Amino acid sequence: MHEYVTTPVKRVLRICGREIYYIQTANSRYRLEIRSGESAAMEAPVAR
Repeated sequence: MHEYVTTPVKRVLRICGREIYYIQTANSRYRLEIRSGESAAMEAPVAR
């Protein structure tokens, strides 16, 4: 069995001109970098 703990996001920062985001919660910080290598995947619908 898996237990998931959620923490509210306090702040989201983005580096201007780049797809790099910093996400801050109450007790953690995360760096998220989005790489778009395939344009076909971006054009496909996510959900119907």
